[in-house]
Amino acid sequence: MLILTRKLGESITIGDNIKVTVLGIYGKQVKLGVTAPDRVSVHREEIFLRIQDENRHASLALKEDLLEVARILRRRAIKPKE
Repeated sequence: MLILTRKLGESITIGDNIKVTVLGIYGKQVKLGVTAPDRVSVHREEIFLRIQDENRHASLALKEDLLEVARILRRRAIKPKE
């Protein structure tokens, strides 16, 4: 992990096109501004972790739904025609 010290108004650059600037310091809190291209997602860590968790749950639900559809289709295919 790279550890940097920045003062109010100072920035760091990540790669060629991401810039993080210290906008404010309020006691134990630091306000950061992030400039990045639209294609780069920027989230607070707790939001990012929640998104990952929701995506995992959604993929499991989708898998269960697909398995249920497959069971239904198999039953229809096996059902003798009258």
